[in-house]
Parts: sequence; structure tokens; C-alpha cells
Amino acid sequence: MEMPSPYLIFLLLLLHQFTAVSSIGVNYGTIANNLPPPAQVAQFIKDKTIIDRVKIFDMNPDIIRGFANTGILLSVTVPNGDIAALANRRAARRWVTSNIKPFYPQTKINHILVGNEVLHWGDQNMITNLVPAMRAIHNALKRAGVGEIKVTTPHSLIILERSNPPSSAQFRTGWDQNILAPMLLFHRQSKSPFMVNPYPYFSWTPQNDRFTLFHRNHGIHDGPGGKVYTNMYDLLLDAVFTSMWKLGFPDVEIAVGEVGWPSAGDPGMTQTTVDNARWHNLNILKKAGSGVGTPLMPGHRFETFIFALFNENLKSGSIAERNFGLFRPDFSPVYDIGIMRGQVNIALS
Repeated sequence: MEMPSPYLIFLLLLLHQFTAVSSIGVNYGTIANNLPPPAQVAQFIKDKTIIDRVKIFDMNPDIIRGFANTGILLSVTVPNGDIAALANRRAARRWVTSNIKPFYPQTKINHILVGNEVLHWGDQNMITNLVPAMRAIHNALKRAGVGEIKVTTPHSLIILERSNPPSSAQFRTGWDQNILAPMLLFHRQSKSPFMVNPYPYFSWTPQNDRFTLFHRNHGIHDGPGGKVYTNMYDLLLDAVFTSMWKLGFPDVEIAVGEVGWPSAGDPGMTQTTVDNARWHNLNILKKAGSGVGTPLMPGHRFETFIFALFNENLKSGSIAERNFGLFRPDFSPVYDIGIMRGQVNIALS
């Protein structure tokens, strides 16, 4: 009898992990003109996949309504342009009344994300009002009797002044004490996660290919007697943890808001292949499901949202930006990572 392939063994083990502890998130972006209706998307996720949480980039009522009574956890996003206004307590209360109360608890909203990568874009008015808006929305949720919904905001790793090796990592000077320390205090007080987008893809070079893509390698030693890193993902997460620890907040939970790898790219982008995307995301799911953690956070399980659910044909930038999806608009998988319900599909071609 033919022996099972390594991919099959890997996927079977992965499926077993997620059968025991299902916590698979995905980003549902909509910068496209060929996507199915939100209710159909929600039903597909519920009936056909083992994805149990979804993150969206706006407050689209059709999407929020589409996930009603599915049991799927939904993270919704306040547009960056609304942040300054929502630093006002009365405005935040009105916002919760209009945008959360009509849908909850039928739709299981579990996170409100205040903006997306706000520090990355550098708008000083947004940055100044970010933590006040987070506090105002949190207080408005409590006042409305839905304080169990957590408030956070996703960060690109531009927040780090340096990341390699992780022991030397720290937040950018100026943002550390003025923005991130008050934000981390808010997270500690409200028991909400500090959300980051640690993309190994954006750190890829031909020289670190094996390290970035979870292949066997010699690893990176963080100083004599220090931790050994065998992949970029662990290194980036521990760089965030070290930066938090240096500010006095090692106890705040870290969540992964976005992580992914494109399956196609511009000519000459040899890293953007279906095989690389599949292998990267298989290993991200393995990390999310196994609870193995990182060298500095052993045994830790991170809430993780893969980017993205669909290829989005109207995204600007390189071809890669339009090819992060796990699925095509007709729901056919771009590649198989074992998330279809009740089966493990192998797609090695």
C-alpha cells in the first residue's frame, strides 16, 4: 500500500488539533467587484469551513447582519477617519447605539477595532485621538450593557524601532511612552488584546527564504546562551513581546490581526507562489492550533486572523496585493490548508 504523503500527514495532524481546539480566524476584505453577497459568504464559512472567527475592515451593516445567528465571532473596524470624532464620550455612545446595539448579540461581535494601522499612516490627529477614542468606545459599551465586547486596534510592525534580535527590540522612541504605554495600560485594565500584524512575507529576502518560510534552517541565536529562532514569525512576535516587557506590560495578551502570504505576484517575485503561500499558512495554522508558543512565550496560543479570505481584484499596488486570498470569489480554494469542514483536501499541483 502506498504510504501517505508528508502533506497528508501534516494536514491530518493539523485537522486533529483544530477539532480539539478550533480557533481559526480570517480577514474578510471587500476591495473587489466580483465577491458573493455577505450572507452567502457567512453561510459558506459556517457550513463548509472550520473558521470560527472573522475580521472585517469596516462597519458594513450587510456583512454584520450576514453573520447573525451563525455563531461565528466577528471583529468590526471603525474607519480611521472616524477616530477623532469618537474620542468624544457622547459621540462614542451614539456610535455604539447606532452601530453595535442593533446587531448584537444576534451577531457575535467580540472585538471593535478602532482604526487600522493608525500609527503606520502617520496622521497626527488620528494618532493623538486613538487611545481616547478606544477608552470612550469601551466606556460606551459598558454603559450600554455590552462591556464584554473588547476594544483594540491593529498595528503594523512599524511600531518597532528594531526587531532582530528580539532581545534588542523596542518600540519607536516617542510612540513608546506617549502612545503605546497608555494604550497598553488600557489593554491591561480592560483585559483586551494588543493586536499586531506580523507578516514574515514583508521580511523575505532570497538569503532568509528558508527562515521566513518555516523550512529547516540553522536558526538565529539571540546572543550567547540566548533563545534560538527557527522562523521569522516567532522572531517578530517575540520582538513585540520584548518591547511590551520593556514598557512594563508583559501580561497583556497579544493577538495576531493579520498574517498571510500571496500566491502570485509581479514578474521576478519568486517568493509569491502557490506552494509558498500554502506552506506558510499551513505553518501559521499549526502555530495557532498547537499552543506551542514562541521561545519567549512557550505554551502560548495566539488568536490569529489569516489574511485573507478572498483574492481582491481591485486592490491597488502589486499583483501580490490582489492574491492573498485562501479562496477565489466562487469559493473554490486557491490551495488547500485543511480548513474545509469534514475533509482534508490535498492540492499539491
